[in-house]
Amino acid sequence: MKKFRKVLDGLTTSSPGGTIGSPSCGSAAGTPTAAPTPKEIDIQETLVSENFQLCKTVRHGFPYQPTALAFDPVQKILAIGSRSGGVRILGRPGVDCYCQHESGAAVLQLQFLINEGALVTACADDTLHLWNLRQRRPAVLHSLKFNRERITFCHLPFQSKWLYVGTERGNTHIVNIESFILSGYVIMWNKAIELATKTHPGPVVHLSDSPKDEGKLLIGFESGTIVQWDLRVKKADFRIYYDEAIHSVSWHHEGKQFMCSHSDGSLTLWNLRNTTKPFQVTFPHGKIQKDGRKESCKPILKVEYKTSRNSEPFVIFSGGLSYDKAGRRPTLTIMHGKAITVLEMDYPIVEFMALCETPYNNEVQEPYAVVVLLEKDLIVVDLTQSNFPVFENPYPMDIHESPVTCTAYFAECPPDIIPILYSIGAKHKKTGYSQKEWPISGGTWTLGSHTYPEIIITGHADGSIKFWDASAITLQMLYKLKTSKVFEKPKPGEGRAADLVEDDPFAIQMVSWCPKSRIFCVVGISAHIILYRFSKYDANTQIVSLEVRLPCESEDVISPSENENNPSLSEPGSHSPHHQHPASPSSGTPEGVKDSIPHLKVKDRTVRVPPGYQAELVIQLLWTDGEPPQQITSLDINSAYGLLAFGNCNGLAVVDYLQKTVLLCMSTLDLYGAADPYQRLTRSPRRNRQSTSGLTELSDNQQSVDMERSKSPTSVKGPGRKLSLPTDLKTDLDHVNGHCTSPTSQPCSAGKPRVPMGPEGPRLTRRGPGRPPFRKAQSAACMEISLPVSHTEGYASRRAMLQQLHGVTMYSHDEHHTTAPYCWNERESRENSFSRSRSSSVSSIDRDTKEAITTLQLGESFGRKGDALPTPCLWVGTSLGVVLLIPMSIPTDQEERMEEPVTIGPSGTVMMLKGSVLRFAFLDCMGALIQSPYEVWRDPNAPEDPDRPRRRKLVNFSPSSSQDTCGEGHLAVVCSERQAKVFLMPSQSCLFVHNITESSFVLRADVVSVCNSVCLACFCANGHVMTLSLPSLRPLIDVNYLPLTDMRIARTFCFTNGGQALYLSSPTEIQRITYSQEMCDNLQEMLGELFTPIETPEAQNRGFLKGFFGGNTHTFDREELFGEAAAGKASRSLAQHIPGQVGVEGMKVAASGVVGDLARARIALDERGQRLGELEDRTAMMMTSAETFSKHAHELMLKCKDKKWYQF
Repeated sequence: MKKFRKVLDGLTTSSPGGTIGSPSCGSAAGTPTAAPTPKEIDIQETLVSENFQLCKTVRHGFPYQPTALAFDPVQKILAIGSRSGGVRILGRPGVDCYCQHESGAAVLQLQFLINEGALVTACADDTLHLWNLRQRRPAVLHSLKFNRERITFCHLPFQSKWLYVGTERGNTHIVNIESFILSGYVIMWNKAIELATKTHPGPVVHLSDSPKDEGKLLIGFESGTIVQWDLRVKKADFRIYYDEAIHSVSWHHEGKQFMCSHSDGSLTLWNLRNTTKPFQVTFPHGKIQKDGRKESCKPILKVEYKTSRNSEPFVIFSGGLSYDKAGRRPTLTIMHGKAITVLEMDYPIVEFMALCETPYNNEVQEPYAVVVLLEKDLIVVDLTQSNFPVFENPYPMDIHESPVTCTAYFAECPPDIIPILYSIGAKHKKTGYSQKEWPISGGTWTLGSHTYPEIIITGHADGSIKFWDASAITLQMLYKLKTSKVFEKPKPGEGRAADLVEDDPFAIQMVSWCPKSRIFCVVGISAHIILYRFSKYDANTQIVSLEVRLPCESEDVISPSENENNPSLSEPGSHSPHHQHPASPSSGTPEGVKDSIPHLKVKDRTVRVPPGYQAELVIQLLWTDGEPPQQITSLDINSAYGLLAFGNCNGLAVVDYLQKTVLLCMSTLDLYGAADPYQRLTRSPRRNRQSTSGLTELSDNQQSVDMERSKSPTSVKGPGRKLSLPTDLKTDLDHVNGHCTSPTSQPCSAGKPRVPMGPEGPRLTRRGPGRPPFRKAQSAACMEISLPVSHTEGYASRRAMLQQLHGVTMYSHDEHHTTAPYCWNERESRENSFSRSRSSSVSSIDRDTKEAITTLQLGESFGRKGDALPTPCLWVGTSLGVVLLIPMSIPTDQEERMEEPVTIGPSGTVMMLKGSVLRFAFLDCMGALIQSPYEVWRDPNAPEDPDRPRRRKLVNFSPSSSQDTCGEGHLAVVCSERQAKVFLMPSQSCLFVHNITESSFVLRADVVSVCNSVCLACFCANGHVMTLSLPSLRPLIDVNYLPLTDMRIARTFCFTNGGQALYLSSPTEIQRITYSQEMCDNLQEMLGELFTPIETPEAQNRGFLKGFFGGNTHTFDREELFGEAAAGKASRSLAQHIPGQVGVEGMKVAASGVVGDLARARIALDERGQRLGELEDRTAMMMTSAETFSKHAHELMLKCKDKKWYQF
């Protein structure tokens, strides 16, 4: 523990990095103030660096860009590989593990060591890896890097330690799984095919051992050549040369037949008795045309031939449809006897696999399900029912059902909120699933002791909201809310719909939720806000709509002589005690120009709403001068006050949602009044319509604004910096319409026409006033822009990021607007000495500059220095690093609150920071976090009780309770993208200041509770995660977590209490992390076990005669053939062995939990006893057979003893 004592003698602490002439932290607009009364602050800080450690906890969602699939039929766990080198291992709900190859190479193939607790991965960098799954966090034991050949196919026989590896050259190598060393035994392609064959057979596409004899290896080459290689005598048993290319091969369990799928959409069945021609050729989807020819079909990419005891065999394949119909969905076909069932899929099929009862390939397979891995989904089909229903997926694989555009994370929620949301959401679940249990049921997982209610909220591009139960590091869907149901569907051909093409007009931009009062607020991309109340009853409701016109230009505000310098309000009916002003008339606008209309049309009729969250109020910003409104950048709601505040780059608005009126609506400039710390240049209101000066949007292809807004570029470029999107994401970007703005920021007040610089110069485009930098849904899932890490590149990219992050054009006060030929070296040098504080050398702001409202906070505070008691206040933070305090007077009586107006008046209090303000938080004088007051939830649709009239129950609302909580004052924590400061209220003295970063900037900041204390957690654009103690702002941890941060992570990263955070790691996955040492210590207990001790099923007794005449497959000794003694050593240049983090011995002991040393010793004893028992059983069977044979022989002798020779 460390005590901080500080005596305030009227002097305030200035910023270490502040520039000359910057205003004092404790003064308003830099003017000196009287010294506050000396006061001693005594706060014990308990957090130290040892309380923090950063690590990943769990990843939720569907693996992004999957490539491979594998299943362990004994352990019943599933593995999915991805293009980015990730491996996801799934078992029963709660058993969910994510592994990542350090190389990041795509996973080509996965092979389980069945019931051994290990997994082999083959990657695109031609490396094999062996993963140990006998620990909660799997690790690589061995790696083998091929240097001269490319890996194309792998096969590991059941209970074998020798892995067959096929290559692009057509060779087959053999790897010892235990030592991960290459055997000297090689099957060369020129030995496998006949010497007379002059053409190369192509890469190896299939390897499998014969179910009848493990000493025979079937090799399939891409060209259509199939070879059965006798491993003992090292020569081919037979060779098949087929005209069509082969994609896959599947054996019949008896080993006498196998089936191939081909590129022409055909299936061929081959019998080993006659390999000169196929036993059967079928085109399952090929119809005979009128001229008698078969229509051409697409390739059948994979086929599985599975037998069943009580029915016909199953033939399951993907592809093979005819080319005649364009746009047909991908299909999985199941042929069972004469019945053919075609299952249409929503996405292309990556891989599928039939799940069978037995791991032995020479037994009747008895398939019971098919796992189908699609590009964006995972489904399991039940084969035991004739209609082939799918199983209900217990994993949260549909996070990306619509692209995720925002996230919110709430820990330590009220315990009753999750059951209520689940009960309401369960009523809308889909039906028609298989009644059987989910077949992927491996591993073990128990609910840990360190759990508490957690909820994750995701907003999506289609306007839907999903609530997820995130307790105990799991994720389960609770409730889904569709915000689009509030609005009328735009009819095609309507003027508004035709003029502005919106692909995702309902996309969610941010959410605000109070779990205690259950008030929920949504901000949409069309500059709309929806307020929801929670009810357990359905109701008929009329949705109230408010239309607000935030001033777009200062010239639009009517002169002070007419309106006493009051801000304009949104509508004639809305009023405030001090301001009355009619809404802007639209009659004077030219025909065809949109003005004073909302972007979307709210349903104006009474609607029936189901239980759950029910819309009560919709607020929409209006069009101005034919331009759509700027997107909303900040929002806060307080249920105790009944107020909702929001802002954008034009100004601030405060709405009383109880009285359904607009209380305040003014530009950011008007909020200052006489306390404006900046001198702003005045100029003609029309100059900005033709001016070409200022930072402009540069397009590589010199496109117009409309062209740029209509498509998703794969690269956006500004002078000296290029932000590129991965080319493999072009499809995803076009699909979700994510739009990337140029790194050179667009001023909001520029005109629309394109103005050429000259005959040869580049054509520059400017956005109109109030026009959003992008109109299409800013999908967090699709943004893949790399952010700057270096010191000099950060400036232009930082501005581009803020535009995409907040949806507006925002400038710092020291960013000048000059003509297009711009000196970037000068900008970079200015960035090196960056300061948000006002510099004497920079004394004015161009009128193009839009000062955006970046954060808002409603709560109990001191609006003015002389206040003795706390009152409701609105804290406002702007993109210029300015903090404004707006005190409010709210009637406390319930009847008066519904009738009397709320009084709002800016106090002129101004505080300064470097960088855009991101977060406010309040601490009492003991260092504890002060929670915002709230209204206790009551059901608005509950039946009335005449004995108990309904009254609002407020918590921590009255000034007296706030006085008790705050003592003689409170501390205000303010964090910007560069700095953090702690102010003492009401004196507004700066107690502590810390420059968080100089070379980068903070993206997300929050004050969170960790280890029974509070700290400030920050996430920077360069990937650093850091925490600062409160109130002293002492650095506790600074970890370079993500070396490169992209836009998707920037938009979705959020902190919560308990030392946890999350972000969207890919368009389909949520990654949760912790920065708490306590959480890291307890993580092993919370994770599931992938491997559980299970006895390997016994092979079926083949019978005496079948084993005698059918050949004995158990006599094949691979060690004798492939070992170093017989095969020699492989060439060292062919492959390089790379030991893993733990050696060979580590594989045997590196396990935790129930699978420890004792468990393994017990398993070894059991296996040994099992082998001895099997030997004893076999001996007994042989003795019994001998006795039976002796008995029959004796009976036959007695019977024939007395017969004469002619009686036979």
